[in-house]
Amino acid sequence: MDMLSNLQGWLKIIYVGFAFCLAFFLGALKGLLVCPVAGLILIIGNVGVIIGLFPAHVAWTVYTLVKTNRLDIPLKVAIFFPLPALFGLWLGLSIAGSVLVGVGYGFFTPWVSAFEAFRNDNEYKKLFHCVVDGTWGTIKGSCTMVRDFADLCYHSYPIFLKEIRESPHSNELQPLRLFHVPGCIIAGLLGLVVDIPLYTVIAVIKSPYMLFKGWFRLLHDLISREGPFLETACIPIAGLTILLWPIIVIGSIVIAIFSSIFIGLYGSVVVYQERSFRRGVAYVIAMVAEFDEYTNDWLYLREGTILPNQAPI
Repeated sequence: MDMLSNLQGWLKIIYVGFAFCLAFFLGALKGLLVCPVAGLILIIGNVGVIIGLFPAHVAWTVYTLVKTNRLDIPLKVAIFFPLPALFGLWLGLSIAGSVLVGVGYGFFTPWVSAFEAFRNDNEYKKLFHCVVDGTWGTIKGSCTMVRDFADLCYHSYPIFLKEIRESPHSNELQPLRLFHVPGCIIAGLLGLVVDIPLYTVIAVIKSPYMLFKGWFRLLHDLISREGPFLETACIPIAGLTILLWPIIVIGSIVIAIFSSIFIGLYGSVVVYQERSFRRGVAYVIAMVAEFDEYTNDWLYLREGTILPNQAPI
């Protein structure tokens, strides 16, 4: 009986290894075949929507800025100056984002679908869905994403602008306070100079902890058959997670750096809203400490933070 149970255990290990290799290479092959079609549909569709509706977006935005009663004339004039840069930023980021999303969605969706096929009970269904899943479905998903993005740009954005234009006159009028403009500019620049480097340093320093702790937890679950490894059918998917974990860590670093730009710039908004340069600086400093404390909690490191923490006001 012991020999039979050991043999069954080894056969199960061999089966899991074979299933993982089959899903890995077959999924990668599907990704290479489907990505050019699904990715191009998503990229061409989204870029077409962005460029095609760009003149309308400019006209709608300018018209709303002129007609709204929530801003006084000096503030409207002040907003007009950075509008070209904001529109250019929208074009650049949205097109670049469409390319990245198109390539990522077109390649990784068929790849992951090959692993998800092993959740089926029947062996024939596992093989069938491993080959078929993520092919035509990914292409249809690309079309759906383009349609949803077009609805967002063509319907949701004009509705949002209409709500701004038709806001009641009783809303508080936002005047241009020239006295706080220099403080807003300095706070925004200070936020960029402080938050971007410190967010980058914190994310890079803690990335090895995230990498090895993630691997340790996944391998522990694999050995003890816990978490994503509780069912044999889920082992190939969890194995893919182990292989792709470094990419997830790198992605988290990129997201942290990218988000620090907007978090730092928001310091100028705090200065203008609160009418206090000191509160804007406190916000810039506090957000670094908040990020450090959040990453400590998420990675189960020491509680709190060693950085100065002034509560954002």
